[in-house]
Amino acid sequence: MTVWRTSPWLLAVRPKTLTASLSPVMLGTGLAVALSSRPVPFGLAGLALASALCIQIGSNLVNDAVDFVRGADTAERIGPVRVTQSGLLHGRHVMAGAAAFFLVAAVLGVPLVLAGGVPIIVIGVLSIVAGYAYTAGPFPLAYLGLGEVFVLLFYGLAAVKGVAYVLTGTGMSPWAEVAALQVGLQSSALLAVNNTRDVAGDVLAGKRTLAVRFGGRFARIEIAVLVALPYLLGVCWIAAGHWWAAALPLATLPLAVRLVHGVWTEPPSRRFNVFLAETALLQVVFCALAALGLVLR
Repeated sequence: MTVWRTSPWLLAVRPKTLTASLSPVMLGTGLAVALSSRPVPFGLAGLALASALCIQIGSNLVNDAVDFVRGADTAERIGPVRVTQSGLLHGRHVMAGAAAFFLVAAVLGVPLVLAGGVPIIVIGVLSIVAGYAYTAGPFPLAYLGLGEVFVLLFYGLAAVKGVAYVLTGTGMSPWAEVAALQVGLQSSALLAVNNTRDVAGDVLAGKRTLAVRFGGRFARIEIAVLVALPYLLGVCWIAAGHWWAAALPLATLPLAVRLVHGVWTEPPSRRFNVFLAETALLQVVFCALAALGLVLR
């Protein structure tokens, strides 16, 4: 099946990137099961996942429409098809779709707010605003080189701690921070691979990502560090007595090594689309194994 036979809306959603929403909910739920003294309401975990997915999809749609307007997506791009740039969908319709997904995310968040109160309102509102402001508005985070900071905060700290708080009534510090950093660093690695691939087009569009600001060597070092740090943070789980949470994710090390080796030895090209998929796979398997390890205790 060619991309032209695929639903334009499915292309716009970018399914391969959605591990960034799935992973923190999985690990936050595993953390709650391991450390909570009360039964975990898995229904709320499901709602948290659905709301997080809607926010990310909304952000992806805004990105699709706005990057075309700002000149970051052109016919010369080497990444996957973007529906606005390719003419598959009108930018106005894509932005309307983004608004619809943000609205659904807010509705799905109502039971989460009833369970978690004001902190969940703050996390939810800021997540939706940041999802829009990532590429849109007067100070687009992605264009200012703040993309990795955004991802670490919202797909790591806010997501994991928010899920843990809803499911248990407490942030479970400091262990929630460890899990949040592991997830957030891997989501940042996804973005770093994406930005390294797109560096040539981003330079022309004035999109000042870290890869653009500091060059290809820095970008490769950044990817290697972001991939490696979650494994090093596993030492914290050993200190907490959760040996399995540290040990099981080590099964993903061969994939991590292959990914870093590929990024270091290949120039930015369509090959980076494969590396992006491998980064997403690494994240979701790592987090699933870490969550399982926490449950096993």
